[in-house]
Amino acid sequence: MESTLGLEIIEVVEQAALASAKWMGKGEKDIADEVAVEAMRNRMNKIHMRGRIVIGEGERDDAPMLYIGEEVGICTQENADQVCNLQELIEIDIAVDPCEGTNLVAYGQPGSMAVLAISEKGGLFAAPDFYMKKLAAPPAAKNHVDINKTATQNLQIISECLDRSIEELVVVVMDRSRHKDLINEIRTAGARVRLISDGDVSAALSCAFAGTNIHALMGIGAAPEGVISAAAMRCLGGHFQGQLIYDPEVVKTGLIGESKEGNIARLNEMGITDIDRVYDADELASGETVLFAACGITPGTLMNGVRLFHGGARTQSLVISSETKTARFVDTVHMFDQPKYIQLH
Repeated sequence: MESTLGLEIIEVVEQAALASAKWMGKGEKDIADEVAVEAMRNRMNKIHMRGRIVIGEGERDDAPMLYIGEEVGICTQENADQVCNLQELIEIDIAVDPCEGTNLVAYGQPGSMAVLAISEKGGLFAAPDFYMKKLAAPPAAKNHVDINKTATQNLQIISECLDRSIEELVVVVMDRSRHKDLINEIRTAGARVRLISDGDVSAALSCAFAGTNIHALMGIGAAPEGVISAAAMRCLGGHFQGQLIYDPEVVKTGLIGESKEGNIARLNEMGITDIDRVYDADELASGETVLFAACGITPGTLMNGVRLFHGGARTQSLVISSETKTARFVDTVHMFDQPKYIQLH
């Protein structure tokens, strides 16, 4: 899969990032997202694959592009019978977030990126558009920390696994009212808290890389992004657990569905009967082969953002493979016109 699609998926996230970056700082989060979606979709429909969106921009009626269940790939084109043979194409499931952190792009803040994860058909958990309690930690702490333990207990475990004092640890938490008690507990335990307004996929990823000064992600965020994070962490060997949150009273900031009972009914309709189950990365991204790709839109912990210059742009992407057990940082110069020069930095 990597040899067939590796370069292709890098170009998919690059095109989404390039499109969105042109709206950086303009205060138009919906447009920044819309152009990223369109660019990602257009590039995916040139790939020789049979793709199905399992995590996208929403349900079909609410999302004109990259909706859940949408088919993408070369055979969606009008002249499909001339350019492809369905029987020869690989079938894959795709989870996308064309502009993870739309507010970050709109207001010129760091940490936004275009992301996707792919696996063979059935290899990614089709998460409902609910929320998810998440715990991400470095590979050294994998299977030692547990989402059912308290934050204090998990911090002690991470401290021992990394041979660091708790005071040296940094935990990323979404800046939401629902996390007031969690933040207080982390600080009381002695660790430091980095609050973010959006973009917890980047925070989860950062836990797996030394030198980021991020040692854990805790708290509740969007469930679809949890699956994308799990795919990356599975490839990296990091720890990730997620538990679906279906009660609006827990989330406090809104939830798809009007009531806890209605949300439970929706989960049951999707075949999710063990509604309080804790999923690990291998369950959320269960495919034999998993690929993850991201491209920075605005500057972040792991990647530079898009740098526009006269006649072109420079991007930095990350592609991670469970097949080859590699994490490749890809630096690309895009030449739109005849540039006056190539931007090196």
